[in-house]
Parts: sequence; C-alpha cells; structure tokens
Amino acid sequence: MAENKEKSYWPHMILGFLLVGITLGYWTVKHAVSLPVQEVNNYMLKYQQADMNINKIIKDQALFDKSYKIELIDVKKEKIPLENVKWAKSETDVIVHNGKNSFKYRVLTKSNQSVDNAKVTFLLTRPHTQRDDVLKKNIVSVNGTYIVKDIDIKRAGRYTLQIKVVIGDKVGYLEIPAYLKS
Repeated sequence: MAENKEKSYWPHMILGFLLVGITLGYWTVKHAVSLPVQEVNNYMLKYQQADMNINKIIKDQALFDKSYKIELIDVKKEKIPLENVKWAKSETDVIVHNGKNSFKYRVLTKSNQSVDNAKVTFLLTRPHTQRDDVLKKNIVSVNGTYIVKDIDIKRAGRYTLQIKVVIGDKVGYLEIPAYLKS
C-alpha cells in the first residue's frame, strides 16, 4: 500500500468559505435590522395607505379646492440650483434657518374670507425619510392665521412643509419644498 504524504487543504478551504459566508450573512442581517425602513409620507399617510386611498384623496382635494385655498405667508423664498438634476435648472424653495422656525398659514375661502374653525395639522419632513419628522396637530387660529411655532431644524438639506386642513367633510393638502443651507 502506498502512503500519501501530500497534505490536502480542501477541507480547510471549505470550512473557511463556510465561515466567511456565515459571517457575511450575520453582518448583513445585523445591519439591515439596525437601519429602519424609511418611507415617504405623502398626504401625511404611509405610502401603502395613500396608494389604497388615492382616488378618495384626489376627490377630497378637488372638493376642498372649489371652496378654499391654503397660503403660506411671511416666508423667504429663493431659487435653489439643482446640481445633480440635468432636466431642471432651479426650484423655488422656502428658506429655513438653523434653530427654531415658525410658519404661518392662512386658510381662505374663494372670496378671501379667513376660516378660523379648521382642523389643521402640520408636518415637517425630509424627502425619503421619517427620521427627522416633526408633527404638530390641532393648530389653532390667531386672527385668521394658523401659526406653527418652535420647529427646531438642525440638519442642512431639503425638507418638505406639509399641511392638512379639514373643514367639515372637505380635506385639503399643501406641500411646499424647503431648504436649510449648510
């Protein structure tokens, strides 16, 4: 019987590949669980709810627009160049500042009469994330103006100012892009 004196490394390589595969699998699952899924929240709803109810939302918005309008007042707007978008030169954004911000809205009838009895909800959000969302409910009217106070903005970048107004069975939405310069 001939003796085989050569060493075989195949069992070590198979175990090594198995160990690397298990380690990478564990690392992937650990990081996937630690980073939450970020969702858009158009119409102040999760995207699944907005998708299922979009026809009702559009119908409610059209009904609202026949009788009322929402205005954001006393804000600074500026054209922000969009560097990474080739098809658009610039977009007009509301300029917010670092720290405490306040936003003033008016809800008006088509004949420019202010509406003081609306149920108003405000949401400050960033595109594609809910991490920095600030939600304010039941904003009251002061002399025909709905004032959202003490919105603390610290991180530079793009934001969206969303407001939802409910008057009786009519529901209206307004989304305005905002930007905090670095």
